[in-house]
Amino acid sequence: MLTERQGDLLVAVTLTEFSVHYESADPELAEQAWQLAADRLVDHDVEPAGPVDTLEIG
Repeated sequence: MLTERQGDLLVAVTLTEFSVHYESADPELAEQAWQLAADRLVDHDVEPAGPVDTLEIG
């Protein structure tokens, strides 16, 4: 079971991946996804590489 923090970080990773893959198809939506991901990282005071370490997926 994931903690709330791990869940938020997993969502941030997913939103970031979404933003990268759909940037050319819908730049506005990709930017919104990236902003949501960044907001979650800021909420938890996490650097961009932090989710991989926290989720132990790297």
